Amino acid sequence: MAIEAYIRFDGNCREAVEYYSEVFKTEKPQIMTFKEGHGEADGELPKEVENKVMHTELVINGSRVMFSDAFPGMEFNKGNNITLTFISTNPEEIKRIFIEMEKEGKVGMELQETFWSKLYGNLTDKYGIEWQFSLENE
Repeated sequence: MAIEAYIRFDGNCREAVEYYSEVFKTEKPQIMTFKEGHGEADGELPKEVENKVMHTELVINGSRVMFSDAFPGMEFNKGNNITLTFISTNPEEIKRIFIEMEKEGKVGMELQETFWSKLYGNLTDKYGIEWQFSLENE
């Protein structure tokens, strides 16, 4: 069984998922808009949501992470409702991604050795999502 994260954004999902795709060097995301996923029987779709992201996903380090924009009227709490952990056996990969994300983010803990990991750090990225980075022993 896998645990899969689903992250909801307040209108900037497309920008965020394209950023994550670039940082983590994934395949380009396939994005379904609300307009594309909206059936005729569902009633009229508000114009402001037509081109927003209904669903997309990335495979990051072997884990599927799903994304969408919040539909108008849905409660949205930025960032504090999810933390994602990037675990790798490659310290250079951890350092590269951490350095890239800290440029426009806010570091909570610099990459360093801890009692549970030879290399650990955390930051909040430019979209308000908290990330933990941890080196896993091979």
